[in-house]
Order: sequence, then structure tokens, then C-alpha cells
Amino acid sequence: MHYAPVMIIENGRRTIKPMRYGCRLAGKPASYDTQFPGTYNARRDSLGGFWRGVFGVSHGLVVMNAFFENVNRHRAERRELGKDEKVSNVILEFKPASGQEMLVACLWSRWSAPGQPDLLSFAAITDEPPPEVAEAGHDRCVIPIRPEFTDAWLQPDRADLAAQQRILEDREDLFYEHRLAA
Repeated sequence: MHYAPVMIIENGRRTIKPMRYGCRLAGKPASYDTQFPGTYNARRDSLGGFWRGVFGVSHGLVVMNAFFENVNRHRAERRELGKDEKVSNVILEFKPASGQEMLVACLWSRWSAPGQPDLLSFAAITDEPPPEVAEAGHDRCVIPIRPEFTDAWLQPDRADLAAQQRILEDREDLFYEHRLAA
């Protein structure tokens, strides 16, 4: 529920807008935020379902040099949960080993309601993790797109969603290092 700069196309030009990380889809009630607390990530396998109203319509990019994930401590330590041990979480920071910044694919929405200020919000698109992220104990990973796909991603053709899926498939090939963040 923090704000981040998101690159979008507005009036035919790239622009940066501050948006809340946690997407409230247009037309939904404000209570949507608590009913669906996981809307900070848009699972790739649900783009044609839950996210169908914004996939192929309002795409954005967030520049990141790292991302953070909650992971069960025992999974991060690559061991079984102890007999009397309760599940506890740690936060891992994942960074590309190359040190490069990532253009992370996201979806966004403009929410409006009478008597309320407009809300711009977004969700990062996630997919199955690469092996090193899975070995660290997490089951999802953001999708960094290739820079040459920037304009095609930001100006999607709703009639050709397969082209958008190809951009997500042909992503940057990065190796992620991780460390304990909290």
C-alpha cells in the first residue's frame, strides 16, 4: 500500500505517475482492498480471469533493482519444519546478480467514486520462479521485460493478447542473488 513511480502511456507519451502498490480495480468498492489483500501481485496465470479488465488495456512498468518476498523460515533454510516448531516467516531481498535495474511488468487501474479522490494503483505481474528463487523458498517472481519491448508493453493491443503474453514469456534472463532482509 506504498506509492511508487509507474511508467505508463498518457496522451501518446511515456509519463511517470505515482501509484499505490496494491491494485484496486475500477468499479470495485473501497472495501476491495481488505477483501482481496493480495492485489499487489497479478499472477500471470490469472491475467485472462481476475485481471481481464486491465490486461491488454492499462499496462505499466516499474523500475526496480530488487524485490522482497516473505518466505517460510524453514524453506529459506532448506529444511523440514521441526516437530514442535511453528511456521515463521523471514523477508528475503532478491537482486539481479548483474546489478542491473529491471523493467517490471505491471497492470494498473484508475479508481473513482463519488466524493472520493481518484486512486491510481498497480500490481506487479508475477510468474513461476527461476530455480534460484524457488530454492530460496519462494514460489513466485516478478517479470522483468526486455527494454526493447517497452513501447509494445505500454501500448497493448487488446485484440492481440497473445502478443502481450509473448513479451512476458521472452523476459530478461536474470540470475537472482538473495539475502535476509528482515
